[in-house]
Amino acid sequence: MPFANIAGMRTLSVLLAATVLSHCVARSESSPAIVPVRLSAPVAHDPDDPAIWISPLSPARSLIVGTDKVAIDGALYVFNLDGSVRQIIHGLDRPNNVDIEYGLRVNNVAIDIAVVTERKQHRLRVFGIPADGGALVDLAPDGLPVLTGETGEASEPMGIALYRRPSDSAIFAIVAPKTGGASNYLWQYRIAGDARGQVRATFVRRFGAFSRSGPTTDDAGEIEAVVADDELGYVYYSDERFGIRKYPADPDAVDADVELAAFGTDGYLGDREGLAIFATGAGTGYLLSSDQVNGGTRVMIYPREGSAGNAHAHPRLALVPTSADATDGLDATPVSLPGFPSGLLVMMNSGVKNFQFYDAGSFIQRLRRPRTP
Repeated sequence: MPFANIAGMRTLSVLLAATVLSHCVARSESSPAIVPVRLSAPVAHDPDDPAIWISPLSPARSLIVGTDKVAIDGALYVFNLDGSVRQIIHGLDRPNNVDIEYGLRVNNVAIDIAVVTERKQHRLRVFGIPADGGALVDLAPDGLPVLTGETGEASEPMGIALYRRPSDSAIFAIVAPKTGGASNYLWQYRIAGDARGQVRATFVRRFGAFSRSGPTTDDAGEIEAVVADDELGYVYYSDERFGIRKYPADPDAVDADVELAAFGTDGYLGDREGLAIFATGAGTGYLLSSDQVNGGTRVMIYPREGSAGNAHAHPRLALVPTSADATDGLDATPVSLPGFPSGLLVMMNSGVKNFQFYDAGSFIQRLRRPRTP
């Protein structure tokens, strides 16, 4: 969740209060598919994962970044809110996932960052985002090596979530490799800058169970989608053939290695893929999960704050069909943006190689109870 936009989210929660009924299971499976408001321009090869950046100067200057996942000539695309291309950063070697965090201090200046996993180079790439939404700047041209000591696909970073710890504003990257074992699947690094303008990644821990569920041992799925909730201090990840797992995001937490919940274990037709936090207020909102279905990905909605009496009970609240094709990655924001007054949900759309921009409010409306005549 964008650390710099808590106040904006609180303001938006007032606007949403009249339409959002918390924890109301809606009739959604039989409802028509939600269609996007806009489409991005296509990428050249293979879209994978989007992330939304909110401008601190003006909502209209906000951006969507997305990966074009191909070896050698991969790229990070930067889109305007109307879907047009603002910038393309070429020459990435199979960039997979991307996430955004706010306020990394580099050379004693706070700058927002987009961090990309570059699989075939076994590293992270870090790009600074100017406050005015101008061209992204490479803050670590040599990249930040990760998954050191691993070989083969276990050495290839794929999923990523950035977490900003509220107590000291330390920023961490939680990285999922292409393959891993039944335990300690995820790697966590502290991302820091210094007064000389250098950015580095320091390993802090490994954690996270993996079910290895699948029809065969050679087809046991993987972990790709990871999201961190800065405010509440949790990290969620998709064990794609099993469910969604929840752990503390702070590596220094007393129970840092304890799994807090496993949910979303039924109702999926495809793999559990993209994850996003949609905050409606301080500590409240929803966790969104994409059910990867060819021609019609479905979005599963769970309560962010858990259930009454149990913060780690996350029952499914709704299942919302969309027109997105075989979605891997998605991202969402509750911040009111031009053309998206109730917030924005971005989904990867495989078939035509682009990203779909949805009105986030149309998903939340599916949580309403039918009116009594």
